[in-house]
Amino acid sequence: MSKVVSFKVSNDVKARMDKFRGKVNWSKLLRDFVIEKLKELEAKENLYETLKILDETKSVEKGFSARSVREDRDSG
Repeated sequence: MSKVVSFKVSNDVKARMDKFRGKVNWSKLLRDFVIEKLKELEAKENLYETLKILDETKSVEKGFSARSVREDRDSG
């Protein structure tokens, strides 16, 4: 299902759009722009959420990785 979304532009902008009506599908252009902008905003939101989670995650103590690798090598 679709919904109608409308917005206002000045008379000058509308006249200029009308001039290119046969060359530009304004509805599709604006729809595609909105979709891309939403993707961008959602990606930023996801990035900030991920960074927030990482900031709240405790880090491991210094040397943990090297010690773990050494233990694995010695146990084999």
